[in-house]
Amino acid sequence: MEYRRLGKLDRTVSVIGLGCEHLDRKPYEQVKETVDAALANGVNILDVFMPGKEIREDIAKALGSRRKDVMIQGHIGSTDINQQYDISRDLPTVKKYFEDLLRIFGGHVEFGMMFFIDSEKDYKNVFETDFATYVERMKKEGYIGNVGFSSHSPERAIKAIETGLPEMLMFSVNPAFDMVPPEEYTIRQLDKGFTPEAFKGIDPQRAKLYKLCEQRQIGITVMKSLCSGKLLSPEHTPFASPMTVPQCIHYALSRPAVSSVLLGCQTAAEVEDAVRYLTLDDAERDYTEVLSSVKNDFRGSCVYCNHCQPCPAEIDIAAVTKYLDIALLDLENVPPSVRSHYSQLPYSGSDCIACGKCEDRCPFGVPIIQNMNEAKRVFGVRA
Repeated sequence: MEYRRLGKLDRTVSVIGLGCEHLDRKPYEQVKETVDAALANGVNILDVFMPGKEIREDIAKALGSRRKDVMIQGHIGSTDINQQYDISRDLPTVKKYFEDLLRIFGGHVEFGMMFFIDSEKDYKNVFETDFATYVERMKKEGYIGNVGFSSHSPERAIKAIETGLPEMLMFSVNPAFDMVPPEEYTIRQLDKGFTPEAFKGIDPQRAKLYKLCEQRQIGITVMKSLCSGKLLSPEHTPFASPMTVPQCIHYALSRPAVSSVLLGCQTAAEVEDAVRYLTLDDAERDYTEVLSSVKNDFRGSCVYCNHCQPCPAEIDIAAVTKYLDIALLDLENVPPSVRSHYSQLPYSGSDCIACGKCEDRCPFGVPIIQNMNEAKRVFGVRA
């Protein structure tokens, strides 16, 4: 394994970490084999944003006496109301879920991550309330080693960093989110200075954020490096051809201030496949040819992250959208298995009440109400 210092912190993290989201609702044996494989390969940073008690306890149990060998990113504000993932700024609720996470992981987490700072409302409800005061107190009293936050918005991330409170950032980094359709590939100019000419082809705000983090020594841990698998898919990639897992890892690790790429592995085999990156030569890691041609800018495309939840109509929006995406590849030949999976959902697109709350939460501008109506058209009205 290779290790990098996390910004200005006196911590070194494995360049490949484990994002534990996809272990949620998996059998304990699968959780353990995945965690075991990660540690056996030198992984020393785990992200645990999931609010469910069972998955947290399963990870802690799998670690056992090896808890001291890893650093945990534990999120503050990720809650589980009525068995639906939610984002809360209500301090008693926030405390309940975070302090239970602390209990499960031995009374301390290395990184206390202020969860999901994407909108101006998110920013104000964290940094202009007792939320931030609580986080500072938890660090002062030793329950948190370092303060971080997660975001998908470069504008809000820059604003949060400028408060001086965060010491690290978890950010969504992949070429689809970074790039706008370029006339030519100029990513190599990233380290030569922030000018419009140097950063042609990269969203200026994202480039500014990476540079700011480099300047302020705010280490970045990466989420969504594979864009929920879409960059690997010939049907869904925004580029002329799909990328490989090593190319996605290498792209993220090439951004300024990035220390670790947290991959959502859910089996030991996926861990082994991820760490194979470390054995490859530069030619096998190189992503420049893939990025030389862009089909679209990727906005409005669902990556099934579930940040749209909770839905007042209890729709599993990511699942509905996933089945719709598959169906739209060939409407005349929708696989029976897809129709079957859709029919087994407790609530479907036809249950949408068009309240718009999901679209307010979505980090990527997905037209969710339109998608729900399209699912209703494609799959029919559910009884």
